[in-house]
Amino acid sequence: MIDYIKGSLAEITPTEMVLECYGIGYKILISLQTYEALNGKSETKVYIHHYLREDEELYYGFATKDERELFRLLIGVSGIGASTARMMLSSLTSDEIRNAILSEDINKIKSIKGIGLKSAQRLILELKDKVVKGGGSDNSILFNTVASGAAEEALTALVMLGFTKANVNKAISAVLKESPGATLEEIIKLSLKRL
Repeated sequence: MIDYIKGSLAEITPTEMVLECYGIGYKILISLQTYEALNGKSETKVYIHHYLREDEELYYGFATKDERELFRLLIGVSGIGASTARMMLSSLTSDEIRNAILSEDINKIKSIKGIGLKSAQRLILELKDKVVKGGGSDNSILFNTVASGAAEEALTALVMLGFTKANVNKAISAVLKESPGATLEEIIKLSLKRL
């Protein structure tokens, strides 16, 4: 399975790109979010979702792991295909989609082309709990600091104590903003005060 492709950007449009890696040009379908993040770069790394069916094989590419995780969460909902999920990620940012699901904002979700009332309701029903628990997001983007190892351990420890992943992520992020060099014990203690 392909996790990412790193290479030179041969072509890019708002819907697809060609990424050249060791003489092979990979045609990759992208969202508008990814287009905005990668446009103008010559060398890049794209996180891949390999879509394979009997009659077609496609690569969907994402500028961040976070966007790819949300895409995978969206296509897990019955009635939401890869094209619709890509349309959603082109219409709204990852955070806007998560917030719309959490706040049960049916009108915001319905505003996306291809999403009707029933699809919006099903999306909220099936994904709300997963998003609350931190599904469809990548923790590593929160902890890109010197203390990332300690932050990951603290995350695991706090989730084991029964706190939701989303709340723990927020608490640890806030602690690391204030004290970037905090030890594991300090991260856990300060995070517990915020939970």
